[in-house]
Amino acid sequence: MKRPERWNALLDLLARDGRIDVEEAAAELAVSAATIRRDLDELAQQQMLTRTRGGAVAHNLSYDLPLRYKTARRASEKQRIAAAAARMAEPGSIVGLNGGTTTTEVARAISMRGDLSTSGGGPAVTVVTNALNIANELAVRPQVKIVLTGGVARPQSFELMGPLATGVLDQVSLDLAILGVDALDTVQGATAHHESEASINHLMAGRATRVVVVADSSKLGRRAFARICALDEIDVLITDTGADEELVAPYAEAGVRVIRA
Repeated sequence: MKRPERWNALLDLLARDGRIDVEEAAAELAVSAATIRRDLDELAQQQMLTRTRGGAVAHNLSYDLPLRYKTARRASEKQRIAAAAARMAEPGSIVGLNGGTTTTEVARAISMRGDLSTSGGGPAVTVVTNALNIANELAVRPQVKIVLTGGVARPQSFELMGPLATGVLDQVSLDLAILGVDALDTVQGATAHHESEASINHLMAGRATRVVVVADSSKLGRRAFARICALDEIDVLITDTGADEELVAPYAEAGVRVIRA
């Protein structure tokens, strides 16, 4: 197992358990304890975790993996979900995208749609986002008009936060808001680990005619710290085919249109 793969695996363990034990991690990843110790030391230097005697712990209870380390997780599911979400963007529409790995895939899928073009070569769809990486990818696409909010960048997700971001979103109207979430529960609705992300995402949902949540099956039936929006504010849930019927049925019963891609 190469170092980047080990780091991803270690961070997955940390996100799952909140802690890492050197000996247990070495056994699970089939490498030496010395290798795990070196990996943890390097991750600690990058402020990804806090070293302890015999292992490591997350910085806080609302631990969230940085975007660059989450990209490879459930990649095929996210790409299928993104393709289904991108098909919902109609020519001439205004689409809001928050940050995250799934919405980044949505942005790529929108940019590759051949029907989103105009005879005059101008933009056929407008994307409003607070995600720096999404804006960077779409800025070179002539068929997409990109509107980026202001704000202070959050390194973990590349999202812009704060009053400068809300000031722009207060002034726009969206046909469609496509939102990635950290968790989706029938009682709490859509939630995020970080309260500032949840606040921006809540505002984006409120500015949209339709709200689409894109979430793989690992996020269903779970809760995170801060609410984005209630379930009755969500029009469509797009998840993967790995979601069992009993897992998605409560969302459909609550009036949410469920698409399994």
